Amino acid sequence: MASGTAPVASGADYDENAARRRNVPSNGSNGTMANNMEVDEKKTQIKKKEQTLLEFLDEWEFIIAPVLFTLLAFFTRLYKIGLSPIVTWDEAHFGKFGSHYLKREFYFDVHPPLGKMLVGLSGYLAGYNGSFEFKSGEKYPDELNYTFMRAFNAFFGAVCIPLAYFTARELNFKRPAVWFVTLMVLCENSYTTISRFILLDSMLLCFTFTTVLCWARFHRLQKDSFSPEWFAWLFLTGLSIGCVISVKWVGLFATALVGFYTIEDLWNKFGDLKMPKIDLAAHLAARVLCLIILPLLIYMLSFAVHFMVLENSGPGDAQMSSLFQANLRGTEVGKDSPLEIAYGSRATIKNMGYGGGLLHSHVQTYPEGSTQQQITCYHHKDANNEWWFYPNRSMPAFDPEAPISYVADGDVLRLIHSQTGRNLHSHDVAAPVTKADKEVSCYGNTTVGDDKDHWTMEVVKDVASNDRSKVRTLTTAFRLKHTSLGCYLRAGNVNLPQWGFKQIEVTCAKDNNPKDVYTHWNVEAHWNEKLPAADAGAYKSPFIQDFIHLNVAMMTSNNALVPDPDKQDDLASHFWQWPILNVGLRMCGWDDATVKYFLLGNPLVYWGSTASLAGVGLLVLWYLVRWQRGYDELKQVDIDQIHYAGIYPVVGWFLHYIPFVAMARVTYVHHYYPALYFAILSMGFVVDWVMRAQNKAVQLAIYSVLYATTVGLYVFFMPISWGMVGSNQQYSYMKWFESWRVTD
Repeated sequence: MASGTAPVASGADYDENAARRRNVPSNGSNGTMANNMEVDEKKTQIKKKEQTLLEFLDEWEFIIAPVLFTLLAFFTRLYKIGLSPIVTWDEAHFGKFGSHYLKREFYFDVHPPLGKMLVGLSGYLAGYNGSFEFKSGEKYPDELNYTFMRAFNAFFGAVCIPLAYFTARELNFKRPAVWFVTLMVLCENSYTTISRFILLDSMLLCFTFTTVLCWARFHRLQKDSFSPEWFAWLFLTGLSIGCVISVKWVGLFATALVGFYTIEDLWNKFGDLKMPKIDLAAHLAARVLCLIILPLLIYMLSFAVHFMVLENSGPGDAQMSSLFQANLRGTEVGKDSPLEIAYGSRATIKNMGYGGGLLHSHVQTYPEGSTQQQITCYHHKDANNEWWFYPNRSMPAFDPEAPISYVADGDVLRLIHSQTGRNLHSHDVAAPVTKADKEVSCYGNTTVGDDKDHWTMEVVKDVASNDRSKVRTLTTAFRLKHTSLGCYLRAGNVNLPQWGFKQIEVTCAKDNNPKDVYTHWNVEAHWNEKLPAADAGAYKSPFIQDFIHLNVAMMTSNNALVPDPDKQDDLASHFWQWPILNVGLRMCGWDDATVKYFLLGNPLVYWGSTASLAGVGLLVLWYLVRWQRGYDELKQVDIDQIHYAGIYPVVGWFLHYIPFVAMARVTYVHHYYPALYFAILSMGFVVDWVMRAQNKAVQLAIYSVLYATTVGLYVFFMPISWGMVGSNQQYSYMKWFESWRVTD
């Protein structure tokens, strides 16, 4: 190679000038390279910014995502919430109960008071005075801000969405599954619809969601036992339990779920021989305090406030004891009543059993048995509840001009029905429903009759006096023993058929059980012109007694809500129809002028969640079989995930669903909504578990389809939630099945 000649790579053409030009670029090429470098630098900066943004979104996703979901929740629950200006479905009940709180009138209902007090609070905040009657289908008056009251309710429904998000996180679902669970709750049409009215369901769902969230978070803190955070979430779990059972008794099923978990957790700790006994005792004490005593106190507190607010006489008085009623403002119970009962006194006689009514008769007769005049117990107050105290037939005839003679313990007497003049009577004829007891009837008159009209007065106790020799208004509890047959006048919780107007059956029970409160009676109101009036409010009814009395009355009335074979209830449905979305529910009239709402769920959410319940079972069975065959691919963390995030939601579903299978009472589609949430969590678990083994591309594709389908179906069925205006025929595209009565 010649001296001064630069080496050239093989295959390259050598040109000295060209080589020189390559080493010293021209001005044009220099500008191009500079531009390229500038573009590359900008791209790098953009990538860094994008990466920084993604890192920021990833880091703060636990705040950003629930905020966005919550904003969407409030939009879907509040949009056009005041579109329908009429009282819709059960707003007729719960709006009216809210009115009673504002007027402070005592009422009776089968549900605990917390939810209805919140309805009353919404009315108070809306400036409502409680004067509207909330008749079904009636238009709201201009002065009643029903939109605000509905929005107050919708708040509880909207809050369920972030609660579902954080619950899915605590159940250790992967982020896409957390979003899917949240999206299913957000885009569940039935949850949207039920949250937009003055009902208790959104409150029930909200406190069910808080109970599950607190339980899930508490479980995640098991390794930090007795830390401040551990105590806080245990306390919040008990608080949520207290709230959910104070809205509806359905909350007891969520309580049972936490109870099962607590029993299992304590059993495991009991088997840990390394745990000091003092620690085990502390665990037990903490759970008894927070999960039993605290919820019970909250439940009782709701009733204490209920009694305190409802200080005026109202339509529910008759469900309570006479002594309780006598202390209500404006009551007629005990008002101007003489203290001691005398012969010739006219009185109403109250059964002291829980939910007991007033001894009653009417001109109608038994269709079978003696065919004599019916005796019942009745809660409504009218003249057919009034009875005269008369001497027995072996004594001289009653003389109104004779000196006063008081009814005493051990007296044999007659009770004569004021309106018909017939004697309270019993005989050796089987009672119409409770065949083991004797029938009680009205027979004869003041002069015609026999010794089967005679009853022996047996004083049980007197809350105001140790003197049991006389019978006093309100305070004396007594039993009436049939002098001839030896049986006792009793009014249990058995309702007569339609021929007895579904009133409570009164019988003569042969069992002599002095502790049977359904054989205890007291005089509620008393009239006798010869005797001075007493102070009816001198004695207070104990809170515990009133609390127990009202709860048993609620239970009794709830059990009496059975389907009437003589009536067609187009809104009722059966338990088997709910998980498969076989039926919906019309919430109002279906004419063209009415804004129509239809309770129907998102098909993907319903069908997918129901299938997932079986999916969890098959998954557990699969791993059990493989474990039996010697495979041990599951780590302890995987087993715990299946146990607490998969099996427990299924248990929660069964606890909320199976009782309605056994219930004899009438049922509707909204009874399934708490159970649906646990099915949704089960679906979240199944999808999360299956997707964990897939690559990111498959995950992206499947989650995209699930997200899009959930949102798409929600939007498709949105008119049933936001209100269908005009002819229902234009919404016939939503009627996929004949049982979906979206159109006529």
